[in-house]
Amino acid sequence: MEVDYVPVPLDRNARFYVAGHRGLVGSALWRALEADGFTDLVGRTHAELDLRDREAVFAYFGQTRPRYVVLAAARVGGILANVTYPVDFLSENLRVQLNAMDAALEHGVERLLFLGSSCIYPRLAPQPIKEEYLLTGHLEPTNEAYAIAKIAGILHVQAVRRQYGLPWISAMPTNLYGPGDNFSRDSSHVLPAMIRRYEEARLRGEPSVTNWGSGAPRREFLHVDDMAAACLHLLEVYDGPVHVNVGSGEDVTIKELADTVAEAVGYQGRVEWDTSKPDGMPRKLLDVTTLIRSGWQPRIGLARGIVETVAWYRAHQDSRRT
Repeated sequence: MEVDYVPVPLDRNARFYVAGHRGLVGSALWRALEADGFTDLVGRTHAELDLRDREAVFAYFGQTRPRYVVLAAARVGGILANVTYPVDFLSENLRVQLNAMDAALEHGVERLLFLGSSCIYPRLAPQPIKEEYLLTGHLEPTNEAYAIAKIAGILHVQAVRRQYGLPWISAMPTNLYGPGDNFSRDSSHVLPAMIRRYEEARLRGEPSVTNWGSGAPRREFLHVDDMAAACLHLLEVYDGPVHVNVGSGEDVTIKELADTVAEAVGYQGRVEWDTSKPDGMPRKLLDVTTLIRSGWQPRIGLARGIVETVAWYRAHQDSRRT
């Protein structure tokens, strides 16, 4: 893949809007930007600004006039949520993306980073997954509605680059975890769901824990603070039409993940697997050559990251999403 590495230093005093700044990804980006010296960060909660409301979104961009935008707001969830509410995942994400990007274009946003998801790639894509594998095969059925919305966002960014010449870019993170994650029983992803399940089993003294699927699929995980650092890095050095994979470059089986979570939580009971439940994609490992060649490396290993996330989960019993 031809890559454009063009230094694009950002003005630390310019207004920077983080859409979704209270979520897992957005809050990590906010922390990273503050730590890097950005002085004019703006964000709105869902209650303050519903990004599905086109008129409200255009009004907000007109009032705040951000120079830079990271679009991290999205409706997200695990297999159960995606299978149960495909219309919601498709419709809500499309509306959020269209409204935010159209308003950004209307009001002169210079630099925008759209965040997608590794689920955009075909279910049986060769591993590790290169950016060029997009749209080369059938999607994973359990999350295809969400994937289609994210693919539309990538194409929207590319269209803006072609038609208006703006240096907007897209990044596709792997499975993320860390402080601020969603630990809900109904909508969480695999890692936070496991942390909650094992912690509750430990506290109740339950003799066993049952996980979905076979435990055989392989997944890649990246701490959300590493993801935020990578996004800021890309905004500074990358200007190209092709989306960039953001990941650790390493994967583990779901069973190995479960063992690591059990150790971090301190759960010593039996682990059982409900093979009547779907596994999802058999493997999902991103090829992060583009990102690594641009000069970035992850810092937080999986075992350390899970220990830190368990500590955060325990310390935020009253404020975390349940």
